[in-house]
Amino acid sequence: MTGEADARVAVSAILVNWRQPDLTSRAVASLERQTGLAERGLDLAVVVVDNGSGDDSLALLRQRHPQHLVVDGGRNDGFGAGVNTGIRARPADVYVLLNNDAEAEPGFVAALVDELRGAEGDASGGRTTERRGAVTARILLAGTDPVLVNSTGNETTRSGNGRDRDWLVPAADEHRPAGEVMGFSGGAAALDARALDDVGLFDESLFMYYEDTDLSWRLRRAGWSIRYSPDAVVHHAHAASSGTGSDVFRFSNERNRMLVALRHAPAPVALTAVARTAAGTLRALLVVARTPTPEHRADARRRLRSFGSALRLTPANLARRVRIDRAARVPRRAVAAFLVAE
Repeated sequence: MTGEADARVAVSAILVNWRQPDLTSRAVASLERQTGLAERGLDLAVVVVDNGSGDDSLALLRQRHPQHLVVDGGRNDGFGAGVNTGIRARPADVYVLLNNDAEAEPGFVAALVDELRGAEGDASGGRTTERRGAVTARILLAGTDPVLVNSTGNETTRSGNGRDRDWLVPAADEHRPAGEVMGFSGGAAALDARALDDVGLFDESLFMYYEDTDLSWRLRRAGWSIRYSPDAVVHHAHAASSGTGSDVFRFSNERNRMLVALRHAPAPVALTAVARTAAGTLRALLVVARTPTPEHRADARRRLRSFGSALRLTPANLARRVRIDRAARVPRRAVAAFLVAE
């Protein structure tokens, strides 16, 4: 990350805004309150990418945060594209991701980098062989009583479903130690620049959702580990930007679950993901045939669109699967050991 001649570590914290400047400003303010940076030699820069909001977001953010880099993303090509724009705009040793609808506790950045750099050497000055590519944070749901967990990292089921680990577990009952996880949550994480140089940035074709799962698979197949830091804490207003019930949320989840499984998962898991998506589409069609309400028609149309889109993209994703296999340093079965029951 840095050598003895240059002990400083450049950290770029990237936030993506889309028509939520007030939320984004609160997230930026939480990064301005970070502690423990100087002691660790961390130079923190904040990068805000406006994803083509088309309103007054860009002007407001530039007015409010003149000390930070506010980038005009031009158009809304999705979360992954926004993050990639931020990475290219301010190259660094470590990239910290924070959802614009989240607020970080003061030790968030320091804890992420501590965990990411933990494999750089041991207490005796020796070196370890582990290559840490990403660290995921402890994400708590904002405004819940009692406080509930949003995520302690991403996990993937044996049917190809991606989900937050420890979703809705009371925070008082969650005592996960630092350690390995299947994948990181793009809502609050740190990525090593060397790992991204190795495997590439986020896949912009996914637009939103499952892009962190896709990158997690690529990191692991290339031999990079992914870890969880319980000391890196954020409070997240879950899906405040898109909404879990919105068409874009459901379309992206249904399509991308199938595509990411086709790219990365063992064949039985990939086939199960395809069958699950097909079955959901068929059920929606049967429901609308019996009860043709506007809501049922809209659901059936969306499912047909997401399944049809996934089918059209299947040949390209199977070709990508072959390319990933050829370049992989770690066999698929080793990564599949992290898969969990539904």
